[in-house]
Amino acid sequence: MRHFDIEMNDLQNCLLDMASLVQEMIRAATGELSGENSKQVEKVYSLEKKVNIQEIVIDDKCLKLIALNQPAGTDLRFITSAMRINSDLERMGDEAVSISRMAKDLIRYKELRPFDDDISKMVLSVENMVVESIKAFNTSDTDLALLVLKKDDEVDKLRDKVIGDIKNIMVSSSSPEVIQKAVDLIFVAKSIERIGDHATNICEDIIFMVHGKDIRHPKTNS
Repeated sequence: MRHFDIEMNDLQNCLLDMASLVQEMIRAATGELSGENSKQVEKVYSLEKKVNIQEIVIDDKCLKLIALNQPAGTDLRFITSAMRINSDLERMGDEAVSISRMAKDLIRYKELRPFDDDISKMVLSVENMVVESIKAFNTSDTDLALLVLKKDDEVDKLRDKVIGDIKNIMVSSSSPEVIQKAVDLIFVAKSIERIGDHATNICEDIIFMVHGKDIRHPKTNS
């Protein structure tokens, strides 16, 4: 096997390792939100440090592969996609940190408990999107990537429902503290939805990587 091929395999494995760390962050943060793991914040912070280091390592690998090998075609698309996926994974980790910071206080408010089911549905959908996007990357499965893209609308609808219902609680509540926590829950819902957005970004990069087709802005490509 050529040295270049070994380096490319190493790059893919580094991205998969980073994806595992990010998935662990998401599970820990959403576990806090549900009250299942109310003391996971330190774990999330610790994992964030590892993810940030890994992001720098992967970017460095990508730049060296381009500079030293001048790849073209499929190889160049893989490397450039890897750089974008690397960024999306790091941003998923950032959203997990945001969720974790707010989750530990939110679980105490009974007024916000009616939203547990919808939030849980969002979490489950988004976690599945992340898992499947990474699987699609690992196997270059564009059919699976397309299936993930279709799930984004479902998450958006759940987010809109949660935010609308929370606003109704805010209007009817006379407690400034409950209103503040309701605002926090809106931000949590948006963070969960943004993790799904990053999963869709990864899937768009997979399609570009495999087929050389950029589907990020379909109206401009028609």
